[in-house]
Amino acid sequence: MSYNSEQSQGAEQAAHQLEKIGREILCICRDELYFSMRFMDVALSSFTYQMDAQVSPFGTDGYRMYFHPRELGGLYRENRILANRGYLHMVLHCIFRHMVKRGMDERYWDLSCDIAAEHIIDGCDLRPVRFSRSLLRRETYRKLEASGHVLNAERVLRELTEWELTEKELSMLEEEFYVDDHRYWEDKDQNRPPDEQLEKKWKDIDEKMETDLETFSKEASEQSGGFLDELRVENRERHDYREFLRKFSVFREELKADEDTFDYGFYTYGLSLYGNMPLIEPQETREARKIEEFAIVVDTSMSCSGALVRRFLEETYSVLSENESFFRKVNIHIIQCDEKVHQDVKITSQEELEKYMEHFQLYGEGGTDFRPAFEYVDSLIETGEYTNLKGLIYFTDGYGIYPNKMPPYRTAFVFLEEDYRDVDVPPWAVRLVISGDSEIERG
Repeated sequence: MSYNSEQSQGAEQAAHQLEKIGREILCICRDELYFSMRFMDVALSSFTYQMDAQVSPFGTDGYRMYFHPRELGGLYRENRILANRGYLHMVLHCIFRHMVKRGMDERYWDLSCDIAAEHIIDGCDLRPVRFSRSLLRRETYRKLEASGHVLNAERVLRELTEWELTEKELSMLEEEFYVDDHRYWEDKDQNRPPDEQLEKKWKDIDEKMETDLETFSKEASEQSGGFLDELRVENRERHDYREFLRKFSVFREELKADEDTFDYGFYTYGLSLYGNMPLIEPQETREARKIEEFAIVVDTSMSCSGALVRRFLEETYSVLSENESFFRKVNIHIIQCDEKVHQDVKITSQEELEKYMEHFQLYGEGGTDFRPAFEYVDSLIETGEYTNLKGLIYFTDGYGIYPNKMPPYRTAFVFLEEDYRDVDVPPWAVRLVISGDSEIERG
C-alpha cells in the first residue's frame, strides 16, 4: 500500500471516529434532557445526526442536527450543561418553527428566536440546563418581561425593533445569545413554498407536548417555566376574520339578480330566435348569507388603551365595510362597558358605521366586569330590539368577572395579538386573537 493511500485511509478513519464521538455526545445530551423532560420524548428523538465541518458548533434544519466535531467536543469538555442547552435550544427552534417563518428582518429575527429559546431554557428549574446568567442577559429579560406578555419570538422581535439598538448594542446581544448556526434555515429571500411536511411534523409534536403538560405532567409543567404558555400561543389555529364573522351571518333573500341560477344559453337563444324575447330571465331575488344582527362590546377599563380599542374596531370595520358583508339594513350595537355600560350606539347601515368610526370616543376607564354588558344585551333581546341575535364579540384584555351562565347566543372574547396575555375564558366562549393583518388565531 502506498504512502498516499495509507494517509488517505488514516484520514477517513479519523473523520469516522470524530463523527462517532460527535453523535455519542448528542445522544448523551438527548438522554440527559429526556430524564428531566419526559414530556419532550418525541421532540428530543426526532433527529438524525450529521457531521459538517462548516457549522459552528451545531445547527438544525428540523430533520437533522449538524455538528462540527471539534467544536462540539470542545463545548462538551468545557461544560456538558452548555451542550445540553444547545441541544434543547435547537429543539425549541423546531417546536416553534422558527426556521420556516418569513417576511422579517433576518438579523433581528435570528436574534429574537435565540432570545425566545434561551428565555425558556433559563426559566426551567432543571439540573441538566441550569446555568448562571450574565448581567446583560438578566437585564434583557427584565426589559422584555416588563410588557407582561408571553415572550415568543414574534413578541421579542417587536420589542427589539422598538428599542432602536445601536450597532454595538445589537452585536453584544447577538454574541450573548448565540447558541446555534442558522445556516440550514429556509432562505427568506427565496420564494420557495414552505415545507409542509416539516410544519406538520413539528405541529403534531408540540400539540402532543401541550396536551401532556396540561394533563399528565403537572410537576413538569411547573418546572418548565413559560414553556407551556408559549406552546399555547404557538398552537392557536389561524382563521380568516371574514370566515369567523360568517358565524354571525344569516340566510335571507335580497333584491338582486341571482346570477348563479341564470342560464345565458337559454337567454341568448331566445333573443336570436325571437329578436327581443329571452326564454329565461334571472331571478330578481337571491339568497345571501350576510351580517344582520350581532353585538360588539368594547372593554373600556384602564387596562385597555384607546389605541388598542381603535385598532380592534378598525379591524372589524375593514371587514364589515365590504359590500358583500352587509345587508342593506343591519342591527349592530356597539357597546362600551367597563364595570358598567357607558354607551350603546346602534348601527343600521354601512354609512352609520363609517360615521361612528370618524367620531369615535372612548368612555369609561374603570374596572372590568363582563356581567353588565351581557345583562344589557339580554335586556335588548327581551324588549325586542334584537329578534335574531347571532352572537356577541367582546374585545378585552381578559381580566375581569365573567358571567356564570352561558348566554343563548355565540360569544367570543377577542384580544389584539400585540396586547395578548394568555388567560382562561369560560368554556362556553371562544377565545380569539386578532393579528395585524385581519387574521384571527383561535384558542
